Amino acid sequence: MATRLVTFQIAENPPKRLDKALSRDVPEAEALSRTRLARLMADGHVLLNGAEARDPKGKVAEGDSVEITVPVADETHIGPEDIPLDVVFEDDDLIVINKPTGMVVHPAPGTPNGTLVNALLHHCGDTLSGVGGVQRPGIVHRIDKETSGLLVVAKSDRAHQGLAAQFEKHTVERYYNAVVYGVPDANDPRLRGVRGVSFESGNIMRVTTMLARHKTDRQKQAVYFDQGRHAVTRSRIVEAFGSPAVVSLVECWLETGRTHQIRVHMAHAGHGLVGDPVYGGRRKLAEKAIGAKGLAAVQVFPRQALHAAVLGFEHPVTGETVRFEAPLPDDMANLIGALQG
Repeated sequence: MATRLVTFQIAENPPKRLDKALSRDVPEAEALSRTRLARLMADGHVLLNGAEARDPKGKVAEGDSVEITVPVADETHIGPEDIPLDVVFEDDDLIVINKPTGMVVHPAPGTPNGTLVNALLHHCGDTLSGVGGVQRPGIVHRIDKETSGLLVVAKSDRAHQGLAAQFEKHTVERYYNAVVYGVPDANDPRLRGVRGVSFESGNIMRVTTMLARHKTDRQKQAVYFDQGRHAVTRSRIVEAFGSPAVVSLVECWLETGRTHQIRVHMAHAGHGLVGDPVYGGRRKLAEKAIGAKGLAAVQVFPRQALHAAVLGFEHPVTGETVRFEAPLPDDMANLIGALQG
């Protein structure tokens, strides 16, 4: 196996633990994450003053010499597939894709191929420099199979680390368009009694809960207040449809990014997404309110009406602030057109 040698010295005032010292002092250009360094230590690829260093808690001192033998990225076991991609942006370190509905992001037992990762392996080819020691695209966030829109993927280890850190700190700008049942308005007295739901100035609905797996259905997420992971979703009304209004287009943005977060939170507030087979539920709407065309469009819409429309972040290598937008896909645009009509 081909390798490269990374050498450096421990700087002044090092942390007491070897793993922390390595993470602090390894040259930034090498793009070796703390997780990757731990794996290299465990595999015997780290020498401290010429001696093998496998203990992450080992002692370290200023001036100690470090040699790390880094294996060149192995090829992934996932196969490349020639699947067309809507590429919004691409450079040596990352790629931004406008994902179509129906595409799974990463292979899994139920979907071993036809995924975004398969398509990226074909599209990127040898331009993938390796993420975590494997020649593969770095998935730092996902959107559901039937959700369309923007997704950023790392092509290099340094981009993967930088993007992952931004998602962990919740500094990535993510806006979604959704078509929901009802109108999430501050003047609705029902919403005042829903735990976790509040309103901010500008008629912005804020949903704050914990999210965790459903107790009986492991494929679903559920709202809790005493367990799970903290989750915050904000939304505002873009347009309401019907007389009286019974459906609305809303813009949602994430403070956190949990599995199914928007779908679960909007359903918790009583405004499930149109077409959502898991959380939205089919609701009876009066033809008199939205007309025959609008009613038919809602009834036959085949997926959750959710689109990742805006994605903004700091480029992890150049430091430039970048922001991308993707227009509504045809099915959602047609749904909205029918409701407007």
